[in-house]
Amino acid sequence: MNPMLAPEERTAAVPAWAPSRRSILLAGALACGLGPRHGQAAELAATPAARSAIATQAAVLGMAWAGPRAVAVGDHGIVLLSDDQGARWRQAAAVPVSTLLTSVHFADADHGWAVGHGGAILATTDGGEHWQVQRLALGEDRPLFSVYFFNAQEGVAVGLWSLTLTTQDGGKTWHEQHLPNPPGSTKADANLMRLFAGEAGRLYVAAERGLVLKSVDRGASWSYLSTDFKGSFWCGVALDGDTLLAGGIRGALYRSDDGGRQWQRIPLESTASVTALAAAAGGRVLALGLDGLQAESDDAGRHFAPHARPDRLSLTAALPVPGAPGRWLLGSRAGVLPVAGG
Repeated sequence: MNPMLAPEERTAAVPAWAPSRRSILLAGALACGLGPRHGQAAELAATPAARSAIATQAAVLGMAWAGPRAVAVGDHGIVLLSDDQGARWRQAAAVPVSTLLTSVHFADADHGWAVGHGGAILATTDGGEHWQVQRLALGEDRPLFSVYFFNAQEGVAVGLWSLTLTTQDGGKTWHEQHLPNPPGSTKADANLMRLFAGEAGRLYVAAERGLVLKSVDRGASWSYLSTDFKGSFWCGVALDGDTLLAGGIRGALYRSDDGGRQWQRIPLESTASVTALAAAAGGRVLALGLDGLQAESDDAGRHFAPHARPDRLSLTAALPVPGAPGRWLLGSRAGVLPVAGG
């Protein structure tokens, strides 16, 4: 299933890029030894992303800056690059998987990582032109939803059922971190949807069940920040100081100005699920969502002015354009879009 394609009334706790029930059952069968046995079909293998004349129309789920270069990732293992602030896009030279990629992050202009379905973690050392597999677990069907690197060595990736991986060697090795149980729960199995970084090395995760997770030791340990929200958060962003924003299903948008100890719901005047949050200089914040939702704030997220695209196209990712206040690069279920704003 392509991401963000479900209509609002079908929105569930896990967004549409999560595995289907059928795929989860298949993964369970494989884990129980019901998959291919010795002498039968070979182990699942990755298929490189195909070159496509319409690659820019593939659904985009993640975007990042690699120095002056914009990088977008999404469906079918597509990686797109732009060296002119989004005016033109081209496909990366080599991507070793064709599964859905959900997130991308760069530590500098050269070193970047992307994650996605099949538990894939990909790495690049040339600004996104060529990618190599660092981790792949196709038989698990336990996707990774987000990745963040503090520098070229230390990074974190998170995904389905509280899967949390850390590395201290640039991704040569990844180690699973076992999270504490959320308050009122007997098991740490909340889906971890989006990593976002704050000041002083703090790292956060927007998660389901109205949870936001916090780490102060680069992902080695985590605590839970509770909100009054009971649904799923799909995204978050940290602003200057201790200000945090988290957005999710059915127009949920919450703000904290004390590092997550207390939260206030911000009226959005929309029931469209919030899929992405991005911040720019001067307290500017952009919230994107399903059904063409775009909402902008110029006061650090205290108030938003929402409007919907006439075509109701679901929007999935945003990047502020450096040196161009109010201009954003946008990703959608229909690919990368022309630069928005003025």
